[in-house]
Amino acid sequence: MATYTHGHHESVLRSHSNRTIANSAEYLRPHLGADARLLDIGAGPGTITMDFAQHVAHVTATEIGAEELALSQRLAAERGVRNVDFSVEDVHALAFSDDTFDIVHAHQVLQHVADPVQALREMRRVAKPGGIVAARDADYAAFHWFPLLPELDEWLRLYRAAAHANGGEPDAGRRLLAWARAAGFEQVTATASTWCYASPEDRAWWGGMWADRILESALARQLVDADMATRADLETISSAWRRWADDGDGWYLVPHGEIIARA
Repeated sequence: MATYTHGHHESVLRSHSNRTIANSAEYLRPHLGADARLLDIGAGPGTITMDFAQHVAHVTATEIGAEELALSQRLAAERGVRNVDFSVEDVHALAFSDDTFDIVHAHQVLQHVADPVQALREMRRVAKPGGIVAARDADYAAFHWFPLLPELDEWLRLYRAAAHANGGEPDAGRRLLAWARAAGFEQVTATASTWCYASPEDRAWWGGMWADRILESALARQLVDADMATRADLETISSAWRRWADDGDGWYLVPHGEIIARA
């Protein structure tokens, strides 16, 4: 298994808890059916998972450990969602029987696993014949922003170096089609979508979140412990995120690759 680069600091969950079908899985919406059974790999805080539960018959949410899974369990309890169950799973070797689910979904997961092709093979195995395997992942090397701040260039360099050191692939979005074909899928539709942060509110949220993450999350600890950056370096980057957020011309684009693959 690869090491999860982000960790679960509040600043990370602040970002992940903002995700919904509308902003993170719209490409999959046309395939959601009222009688479908859906497997959500790497549910995180569960906001996309609970959205799915409003559109399908049943959702099974997975995470790599019990502590991680507790996040989506708490959200289900808070919202009174009853058509979701939970399972601790390794996507490289899922415990489910063959041909179990109509839809198998993973959002921002394959960039963090040790063997994304094997993960997709497992997702394909547990999908019913004719079922759907769907994945969406960011592509960090394709991030774009304005104004061009050198500190944000350094942030991106450090993040990609940390992710690679952890055994992941931060530029996963562009690789999803190739990974799916390597996993044995013959019918794959590859698309792309973006998050864009340009309004004052969006800049304050995105820039403030990363200003905190670069100082307080597991990523920050890794960078300092591995002598990849000093605390002073990270404070400089954090300040640059806040300057970007305060700039009336600030614009930030986060591209994602997506696949819909038929089992």
